[in-house]
Amino acid sequence: QVQLVESGGGLVQPGGSLRLSCAASGSRFNIVVMGWYRQAQGKQRDLVATITRGGTTNYADSVKGRFTISRDNAQNTVYLQMNSLKPEDTAVYYCRTIGPSGNYWGQGTQVTVSS
Repeated sequence: QVQLVESGGGLVQPGGSLRLSCAASGSRFNIVVMGWYRQAQGKQRDLVATITRGGTTNYADSVKGRFTISRDNAQNTVYLQMNSLKPEDTAVYYCRTIGPSGNYWGQGTQVTVSS
């Protein structure tokens, strides 16, 4: 069983920055893909960004150029640096891991972009 602990959410003004972290523990095997998804109120959960163990990244078009995903394989931690935040980025952000141990989700962290 893999446990994911997210941190770094909060309230920020438009144009501001936040950094999310997600630490995974309990995996018996290397985690292949780590990523971030978000779900705004009343909407479906959507991909934000993913990163493979080798460092290949994938971003939603809406965040390209503003968000950067990175990971520390030794620490099984994934980060999401979010810059130039917009009100439409407001959502609960979820960490996800995929690997031989299975597919796991974090509990979510709220990000609110508002003046």
